[in-house]
Amino acid sequence: MGRRRVSDRGRGWLRGLLALSLLVLATGDAVADPAYTFHGLVSEARPRAADFRLTAHTGKRMSLGDFGRTLRLLYFGYTHCPGICPTTLAEANQALRLLSPRQTARVRLLLVSVDPARDTPERLAAYLGHFNPSFVGLTGTAEEVARAAAAYGIYYRVVEGGSSTEYTVDHTSMIIVVDEAGVVRLLFPYGITAKDMAEDLRHLLR
Repeated sequence: MGRRRVSDRGRGWLRGLLALSLLVLATGDAVADPAYTFHGLVSEARPRAADFRLTAHTGKRMSLGDFGRTLRLLYFGYTHCPGICPTTLAEANQALRLLSPRQTARVRLLLVSVDPARDTPERLAAYLGHFNPSFVGLTGTAEEVARAAAAYGIYYRVVEGGSSTEYTVDHTSMIIVVDEAGVVRLLFPYGITAKDMAEDLRHLLR
């Protein structure tokens, strides 16, 4: 990979972070919860999570609200991602393994594809099966995905490759944590460890 692609990815991450920073304070802000210091970025305003309707990897049309009273880990990525997405999903899976079975049952990771042209429900199902059978893949038309991403300040851009089917997508890489009441509570930036994620999730699941 050349310098340009790495630089583009960095700019994409920063753009998304700047947009989402309207919702958050510094890591471990005491205002959000004086009894606990979070590892993730803490939502100051605790806004209601924007709803959307996309096609799940099962083929069923689903909205964010359809997942009921669960802690939702919302991640915008794609199955052809060369490194960042699989690393993030692997860490999230490990974080869930550190929780108790009862706690894990109350968490759903939702991968919203920023590459709807290639990420069919079938491909999402096969891809996520390598990480955790409880992970849910969501895709849709380019317009549907764009609206969902925009609602969360997610940046993404196709980087032209050798052909119409060989390309990468620069995108914001962070997990947005929506609590059981449908409120944005935390952001897990790329690079946070499974242990730190698990500690924060365990606190929210009390």
